[in-house]
Amino acid sequence: MKSVVLNWGPTLLFSVLLPWVSYGVLTDNGMEPVTALFLIAVWPLAEVGIFYGMHRRVDEFGVMILIVLVLGAVSALAFHSEKMVFVKDSALTGLLGLSYLVTLFLKRPMMFYFGRKFATDGSPEGIARWNGLWDQYAGFRASQRKLTVVWGVAFLLEAAVRIALTYVLDTSTMVGVSSVMPFVVLAGLMTYTIQTGRKGRARMAAPAAGSGTAVAEGSEAAG
Repeated sequence: MKSVVLNWGPTLLFSVLLPWVSYGVLTDNGMEPVTALFLIAVWPLAEVGIFYGMHRRVDEFGVMILIVLVLGAVSALAFHSEKMVFVKDSALTGLLGLSYLVTLFLKRPMMFYFGRKFATDGSPEGIARWNGLWDQYAGFRASQRKLTVVWGVAFLLEAAVRIALTYVLDTSTMVGVSSVMPFVVLAGLMTYTIQTGRKGRARMAAPAAGSGTAVAEGSEAAG
């Protein structure tokens, strides 16, 4: 329990709670939203620095939050009209999806790092176990790339649909759509990811799991 708190506590504080509270305080006191967005990016930046100082490695989840906040601030500079506000939010979602797909060309894809954040307690042993799955099992590597593709494409499709609806629906309806759709998409992605993990654990528990191939497949999306 202690290791879970140490792993998630700083992330929730610096990447969620403090940015949200700070943005509300700054804008309530008359600060321009764009300026406030840039300023609250200091919090996840601080978390990344503190995490690195403690563990001598980068917290990929904190970096992603930082990138999202900065992109939101930058894109806010370009859009001011009523419809463009919705387009800006959708474009940010599209950029997030694109970033997922770009990581497929790196040594490890995005979902490997997110999986390591969510499926381990952040301890050296947990990190080593997760890294070992990547090093040892081709099935695990394939599943992480597959999940990255699914999440990336889903975000791109969500962005495209929301942009199209912006020019079809009236503003009041679009406010509701923009509030609900991201949660629907995220819930679907989380459900798919959890089901993938359950299938992997089922394969691992099967009698045939003693073979190298079955173990590799059973390791996919562990946790």
